[in-house]
Amino acid sequence: MLARSVKLSTGFGVLTGGSVAICGASAALAIASVLPRHPAHERDTVMTVVAVTTLSTIAMVLYPVIAAAFGFDEHHAGVFLGATIHDVAQVVGAGYSVSTAAGDSATIVKLLRVAMLLPVVLVVSFVIQRRGAAPAHGESRPPLLPAFLIGFAALVVLNSAGWLPQATANGLQEASRWFLVTAIAALGTRTSLGDLARVGWRPVAIIVGETVFVGLFVLAGLTLLVR
Repeated sequence: MLARSVKLSTGFGVLTGGSVAICGASAALAIASVLPRHPAHERDTVMTVVAVTTLSTIAMVLYPVIAAAFGFDEHHAGVFLGATIHDVAQVVGAGYSVSTAAGDSATIVKLLRVAMLLPVVLVVSFVIQRRGAAPAHGESRPPLLPAFLIGFAALVVLNSAGWLPQATANGLQEASRWFLVTAIAALGTRTSLGDLARVGWRPVAIIVGETVFVGLFVLAGLTLLVR
């Protein structure tokens, strides 16, 4: 709705909304992989990644102060941080900067958001396939269920069941960071600063507006709960 209100595409609204709602840069890249390709596809993805990462870093510093100002205890502060900050790393940093209990609560809440990655990307992919959006010239239609989602689901099950040795889990976590950096770097090679500068204020306003909405929504709910 926000994207359409400022004459941006629905796809851009889905891309930014998903990244804000789920897990920042990782969600942006996952959702972008199933959206129809268009000339500004890589530019929009890079801009979303840069914006949500920047906003997450600002929130990591600012949101613990807001939680303290509202008088939240450790548990409620953790819920607030985990439910509002985009990227996992910044959630962990913000939560444990308050206390161990706040960090634990923030991490659990954030992981619940991350768990939404698989169903959301699957629904987005299904809707696009049903609408029959034609791929760009020379591009193949994305599969309904991308291979990375199958791997994501399998690793979640294995790790949750305790079937992954700790050394293996640590190695996969380290590899995931490098893969994420590589994916973002690859997008950067196809996007110029001039292209990003030409997008104007509307896309940035959308992402900021989504961030503010999530923050106020969670803040209002917790304030009512505390009272």
